[in-house]
Amino acid sequence: LVDYIACPGDHATFLPHTAGRYQKKRFRKASCPVVERLALCLMRKGRNSGKKLMACRIVQHTLEIIHLLTDQNPIQVVVDAIINSGPREDSTRVGGAGVVRRQAVDMSPFRRVNYALYLLATGAREASFRNLKTMAECLAEELINAARGSSNSYAIKKKDEIERVAKSNR
Repeated sequence: LVDYIACPGDHATFLPHTAGRYQKKRFRKASCPVVERLALCLMRKGRNSGKKLMACRIVQHTLEIIHLLTDQNPIQVVVDAIINSGPREDSTRVGGAGVVRRQAVDMSPFRRVNYALYLLATGAREASFRNLKTMAECLAEELINAARGSSNSYAIKKKDEIERVAKSNR
C-alpha cells in the first residue's frame, strides 16, 4: 500500500487543498496527498458536494482532536486507519447466460486505499447524522478506532463483512 498512500516528501502539504488535476489520468490520484483525499471523500451526498472548504475545516479539526486524544502524529493515525480498514479480498459477479455466481477475488492495493477512505468517510457521516456530535468528532473517533483495529469502527466492521462474504464464495 506504500505506493498509494501519499504523505512523505512533496506530498506533505499544510492545507488539504492543492487544486491539483488528479482525475485527468488513470492512477494520478495516487499522488494526491492522503489528507486531501480524505477531505474529498467527505464531500459526498448531494448537499455537501463542492464544499471543499467545509471539508478541509472538518479534517483540520479532526486532526487536532486526534492529536489531543492520542498524543500521536495524526497523519500516522490516518495512515494506520487506512491500512487497517481496506478489505484484502472481495467478491465479484461471474457468469454468463443468466447464471450469476459470486467469485472471490483479491483486491488491488489502489482499490484497498480507495475503499478504505470511502468506508471511513461513510462511517463518520452515518455516526454524525441526527446526532449532537460534530462531524469532526465522529471522524476522529472513527479514525482512532480503525487505527487500533477496534470493532467499534464502521470501516472495520464493513471490511470484516466483505472479507467474510468473499471467503464463503471462494
